[in-house]
Amino acid sequence: MKLANDSHLAYCTNIHRGSSWSQTLDSLDQYTMRVRERVCPKDPYAIGLRLSASAARELSNPATLNAFRKWLDDRDCYVFTINGFPYGDFHGTRVKEEVYRPDWTTAERLEYTKTLFDLIRQIAPEGMEASVSTVPGSFKRFIDSDAQLDAMRQNLSDCAEYIEDLSAKTGRDLHLGLEPEPLCLFETSAETVTFLNQMIEAKPSDRDLLLRRLGVNYDACHLAVEYESATESLGRFIENGIRISKIHLSAALKVADFSESTCQRLEGFCEPVYLHQVVARSGDQSLKRYEDLDLALEARRSGKDVADEWRIHFHIPLHQSPREPLESTSGQIGGVLDVIAAQPGLCRHFEMETYTWEVLPGDMGSVEVVDQLSREYDWTLGEFASRDLDK
Repeated sequence: MKLANDSHLAYCTNIHRGSSWSQTLDSLDQYTMRVRERVCPKDPYAIGLRLSASAARELSNPATLNAFRKWLDDRDCYVFTINGFPYGDFHGTRVKEEVYRPDWTTAERLEYTKTLFDLIRQIAPEGMEASVSTVPGSFKRFIDSDAQLDAMRQNLSDCAEYIEDLSAKTGRDLHLGLEPEPLCLFETSAETVTFLNQMIEAKPSDRDLLLRRLGVNYDACHLAVEYESATESLGRFIENGIRISKIHLSAALKVADFSESTCQRLEGFCEPVYLHQVVARSGDQSLKRYEDLDLALEARRSGKDVADEWRIHFHIPLHQSPREPLESTSGQIGGVLDVIAAQPGLCRHFEMETYTWEVLPGDMGSVEVVDQLSREYDWTLGEFASRDLDK
């Protein structure tokens, strides 16, 4: 939906199953339109589209694309952003670290992302700014050579040039958002700034182009897991001239009580589909990282982990904090919106991205997804309204 300052809010449809285009469209019909009837029945409704590589190829067929454009027009819906992070399956099977493959060292990632821009420049309303989000380069332990980093920078540079050409041809502002995430090649705001600055240093003549077409998809969950405040992390990007391409409104788990009963509750968040990285902080502010929650729990119970607090990359509902002593990092979202209120126009693309509905434990996962999404909209719109960022 359209908000103040030509901003747009949607929920990301990566929360639904859909590896093929027919499955994706079925999910839009089955779930997205029902949510629309509850939260925005009369005004144009924004969709944050997720397309796998196979679905993107199918949608690229001219007849299929024209049919989808008609589908959007008939329902008074529009697409302003595409999630291009997961390349393949994202539900119902082991995803874990494989979600980062193929990474930006590969031609497959480059061609997939180009396809997404080819699609969104034809799908988004004429003249509207449009974005695509993508992986933060790669997973850290996948990268062990300078040659990989060189290939990554070259592919991203090629992508930026491709986006620039499309923008010039269409007269619309197109941009790619790299999404920092725990244990990835660049996970903190500082690492992200360093990576992008190194790209600019390698091609100083392309500085303006790179800053115009490459930016950050700021995921509130991810930066909160890194113990970075919204003011600190967004401020670092702003100071370095890095574009905030899109903002994911998302929340993580945090915990500072490590009794056995709490650890048993955390076991409910250990599941076989997604990676749940843990960043542990001790009293001296030092950080230790675990690739998944089960590894952190094993370290805790063996006495190897003595941290005072954990932040856990498990997207939980925005509107529903877990039972104490587990907590939510949803306060990070308020901090993000405070920065946006102080600097209108800093970012115009917002997505709610709680993609873990199918694996939420206990009563958190017992509510039907359309009800959950409607409640997320209510919570989020309330946060926007309290800062005069709504309509």
